[in-house]
Amino acid sequence: MAEIIAKLKKDYPKSDLVTTDSGLQYVRTKEGEGEKVGKGKKIKAHYVGKLLDGTEFDSSVKRGTPFEFVVGTGQVIKGWDEALSDMKKGEKRTLIIPSDLAYGPNGRPPTIPPSSTLVFEVELVDF
Repeated sequence: MAEIIAKLKKDYPKSDLVTTDSGLQYVRTKEGEGEKVGKGKKIKAHYVGKLLDGTEFDSSVKRGTPFEFVVGTGQVIKGWDEALSDMKKGEKRTLIIPSDLAYGPNGRPPTIPPSSTLVFEVELVDF
């Protein structure tokens, strides 16, 4: 994980690595515009999900369709609900989500091993 954080700091030197009380970490890689999403709003987001070793396990970008869900209602992993709740339209972030905010000790076989920290590149397309 230290390698990912070092790469983010190198690639985005003007951006601060944010660590929340829950342990979620993110770097804003592109500023958004307008108001923050807030909880209870339906959003559209593009993402690429990877394991710490760089193995890609999912991508809405490859499917060509943004993922839609209502923020803060438990439709997605806890790390997503937390990270996307204060994003703005057009904003991009790289998220580092610890396993307890992702799929926990069970993982999500066969693509996500147990207790995996996940890395997501996320863009808030619309809300």
